[in-house]
Amino acid sequence: MDLESVRDSLIRQEDTIIFSLIERAKFPINSWANAPPQNGVDGFPAPSFLHFFVREAEALHAKAGRYENPEENPFFPDDLPFSMVPSHDYKQVLHPAGSSINVNKSIWDIYFNKLLPLVAAEGDDGNYGLTAASDLACLQAISRRIHYGKFVAEVKFKDAPDEYGSAIRNKDSEGLMKMLTFEAVEEMVKKRVEKKAMVFGQEVSLNDEVNKTKENRKIDPSVVSRLYEEWVMPLTKQVEVEYLLRRLD
Repeated sequence: MDLESVRDSLIRQEDTIIFSLIERAKFPINSWANAPPQNGVDGFPAPSFLHFFVREAEALHAKAGRYENPEENPFFPDDLPFSMVPSHDYKQVLHPAGSSINVNKSIWDIYFNKLLPLVAAEGDDGNYGLTAASDLACLQAISRRIHYGKFVAEVKFKDAPDEYGSAIRNKDSEGLMKMLTFEAVEEMVKKRVEKKAMVFGQEVSLNDEVNKTKENRKIDPSVVSRLYEEWVMPLTKQVEVEYLLRRLD
């Protein structure tokens, strides 16, 4: 793994995030799915139907070996069942002390309280199962992108061990954050994801005409740019700093 392969993966993950958000935008918020259950009415043992859905889905995915892959990080990691499929010998890239970093609680809060109201319209169409499945796809895509910061940090550390090592030994979180911040690159990423959202969200007709009016876009491109600027990139760098602080353990 090198910086070029990491960069290619991050760019491909942009596509996954944007398409998952476009799919989610087909449904209204459907707030019942994330509301506390009503006594005697809702029979699921969880803080909300969405909690129940995601937890049960992750249990199934765990049986299928999904979380054997170090790129995957569950939202409910406690008491996951063991994999039932043949194990795969994933190459150990990450330092063991930092591989368990998980910021999915923050991602969950940001997604439902800040991002989703910008993506989905107000309302309730009763499609709670489809909505939950779409929410899960968005959560997993965003989580994978943010936690990929562990791989980014590992590659950067190996490219400059002395430079990073000094800051790590001094527990210099601010210094590490400055070393990981490249404003020109971040600006380029924001512009790229906004342009992708504009292209992917267009209505295309059979006569090769593209409807580029704002009213016909499946998702607001500026929302995707804001997602990366305010949440994805800052949380990714937070993961990178936490990982590097454990890198010499």
